[in-house]
Amino acid sequence: MWLERGSIDLVLVPCGLVIMFGYHLILLYRILRYPHTTVIGYENHNKRAWVERMMQNNPEETGLALQVISSNISASSNLASLSIALSSLIGTWAGSTSSKVFMTDIIYGDTSQSTASVKYIALLVCFLTAFTCFIHSARYFVHASFLMSTLDSDIPISYIQTAIIRGGDFWSTGLRALYFATTLLLWIFGPIPMFLCSMSMVVILHFLDSNSTPLHDFKFYKERRVRQQVLGNYNMYSPITHLS
Repeated sequence: MWLERGSIDLVLVPCGLVIMFGYHLILLYRILRYPHTTVIGYENHNKRAWVERMMQNNPEETGLALQVISSNISASSNLASLSIALSSLIGTWAGSTSSKVFMTDIIYGDTSQSTASVKYIALLVCFLTAFTCFIHSARYFVHASFLMSTLDSDIPISYIQTAIIRGGDFWSTGLRALYFATTLLLWIFGPIPMFLCSMSMVVILHFLDSNSTPLHDFKFYKERRVRQQVLGNYNMYSPITHLS
């Protein structure tokens, strides 16, 4: 009864979604309670240290930090454009009649019109969610570039760290939406490929999201760099250097 062609979607599709949502809930718990065990927590720790180091730069060195942020803005903008383009493609595909006839012949599962509409709507929601997250990611990176390029100011480092980390969090959320869209895209070809993709996706993501590298305690020695710079200038203009 449960494995009949018309009812298999009611079993495998919810199971696949529960597996995906359950994994991400566990991942969220690990990020909040044990961030050092996740790649996201490890990257956030390094980003905080990077911002702290960049804020100690001379005004001439600020361009390096702005260049790094600009690359993140470009990546977020490109993925946002890709997400909205895929949303338009899914909408066009849903409106065509030839695709429905083709899908009916190869799907082992529910091929009713209502189920097909649910598939396309779920895909559109995922792609639009990814588009929104990538746009907000670019927004926070732009805000961080404004703060970091404000020279000779007393802006707290925590403000820039928050903007950078929130931009990275929206970036990660947008990628998760694309992962969900990948599994739902295979649902178009039937519930069995969707369920298998969900299981394999969780295994791959567990491997990619786990971190075993200990968090490094960054220490920046600004006074030492200043002394080295002064010593280098002294050696450059000393009489012994010119005689040699």
